[in-house]
Amino acid sequence: MEIQRIVEAILFAANRSMTCKDIQQVFPEIEQPELAEIQNAVDQIAAEYQSRPVELKQVASGYRFQVRQELSRWVQRLFEEKPPKYSRALLETLAIIAYRQPVTRGDIEDIRGVSVSSGIIQTLLEREWVRVVAHKEVPGRPGLYGTTKQFLDYFNIKSLSELPTLEQIQELELTPEITQAPEQEASEKQETREEPTEIREEPSETVPETGA
Repeated sequence: MEIQRIVEAILFAANRSMTCKDIQQVFPEIEQPELAEIQNAVDQIAAEYQSRPVELKQVASGYRFQVRQELSRWVQRLFEEKPPKYSRALLETLAIIAYRQPVTRGDIEDIRGVSVSSGIIQTLLEREWVRVVAHKEVPGRPGLYGTTKQFLDYFNIKSLSELPTLEQIQELELTPEITQAPEQEASEKQETREEPTEIREEPSETVPETGA
């Protein structure tokens, strides 16, 4: 059977993103194609889906099938659960970690000018968007936070180099208002009062995970 058809079936049926090595391991050991053959098959599949409403997308942890971004708002209507909303403080904390990593909680507080609640850090850790990558060699050895592959996958990018530049972010016009999570409300009271600037988090592409 043609390798390309097998690879396409594997990617379509998988419930997670798959690397070429992952795909290779699905084949029986004596029938495993070379990684170059699998990569070639993946490239051909991606090219064939260029004009379709579903695309084969490469993210940090591998390849997955997903609905194209311009169609995602229609697919979202299939699901009752609404995308979660996060406070401005959480999103600012995540942005600082993404752009300045590795950073300690103290570094984040110095940049923001206000304290960072344990609830915010815990939420980011539970979502597996950040992790402790090392400990700073100072008294107390505070944890140094960095982003994860799950963070890149969720925001539909392969690497940190695909994040918008700080200049591009400054040009964005943000209009929605903030909806705070209950566990963050108490810590937010101690921060400097900020004009509500709601940022709604929506996955770049929403799709039943047929290949993520």
